[in-house]
Amino acid sequence: MPRNLCLIRRCLGLVTRIECVVLPLAGEKGLWTLICVAGMSGAQPSAIKAQGPFCGPFVAEGVLAGIAESLCVQGYSECHELPIWRLHMQAELRRLNGERCSHPGHYQFRPET
Repeated sequence: MPRNLCLIRRCLGLVTRIECVVLPLAGEKGLWTLICVAGMSGAQPSAIKAQGPFCGPFVAEGVLAGIAESLCVQGYSECHELPIWRLHMQAELRRLNGERCSHPGHYQFRPET
């Protein structure tokens, strides 16, 4: 299974596009995430979703394969064009990594309050 995928669906003259990518999270802990970006082709994305973290790339790739299979049943087909929303995916990855760094654990520093 590839670590990135682009699917499109043509309906009533409009082209809906979904781009997905499996990427490692920061921290050297072997955690990976799946980021999907969707919208109308040729426009800014209307939705950005992340799933995970997953323990290893193969688990995330399996989730991506399941999503791709489900979308193909709904009329999407694989598109071999270059990704157009790569910057949006990188921004979401930075956001996820920032959240993980600012919350390294669930600790109470002042449990008496």
